[in-house]
Amino acid sequence: MSDPKDPADELAGTEQPFVQHLMELRDRLIYGMVGLVACMAVLAVWPGPSGLIDMIAVPIRAHMPPDAKLIAVGVFSPFFVPIKVLAMAALLLSLPWWMYQIWAFVAPGLYSHEKRFAIPLIILGSMLAYLGIAFVQFFVLDKMFGFIQKFTPASVAATPDIASYVEAILSLYLAFGLAFQVPIVVVLLVKMNMVSVQKLKEFRGYFIVVAFIVAAVVTPPDVISQLALAVPMCLLYELGIWGAQWFVKSTAKPQGDAEKEEAAS
Repeated sequence: MSDPKDPADELAGTEQPFVQHLMELRDRLIYGMVGLVACMAVLAVWPGPSGLIDMIAVPIRAHMPPDAKLIAVGVFSPFFVPIKVLAMAALLLSLPWWMYQIWAFVAPGLYSHEKRFAIPLIILGSMLAYLGIAFVQFFVLDKMFGFIQKFTPASVAATPDIASYVEAILSLYLAFGLAFQVPIVVVLLVKMNMVSVQKLKEFRGYFIVVAFIVAAVVTPPDVISQLALAVPMCLLYELGIWGAQWFVKSTAKPQGDAEKEEAAS
């Protein structure tokens, strides 16, 4: 173990009491909520709850008759559904801010060579989440509703309920947003020495099976959305393996510092 006074270990002597960690966590949660409320206020002004509903309804309305509209079955649906969409949109908009708060909470326990790559990971994670959601909005929903409409009998008017529609697409947003974090998870697993790059390569075949099982569970029962989730997950897994090799090499502790720590142990 390194001597707390040894300057070779930059984290030596920086430990904090447990209560102070709790207070720091409280502050980070408060900062995150302030950012969330600010985003809700901005989105409430423009495009507004109704505007957000119109935006997310574009994929399904493209496959409905020209004059058809979504319906609100519940008595309070016209009020609560737009508020729910507004809250989810604000959460997505404030995602980088939340990820920064998480980084700021754990940053005191990181070495300087690890901190240098924390912000890029936050940015990349946010971009991948947004990419997954955009993939759902502009590709998956259009193909999925087009596939479903082909099975709708001519005698049936397809007028979905707005509450069930929003619930379905929000679950898809969440599923794809999380699934697109595969490269980040792979990199972190390797960086924390929980698994090696070689093991990840050997697990490749099993991951393909896992990806299709996850897609079958979290997506609607149509082949379009299932393939649209499973295939990108497999590609992102390969990207994660490549990124892990580069990231671990780039964040490796300088040789001189490592030798100092070994000598001080």
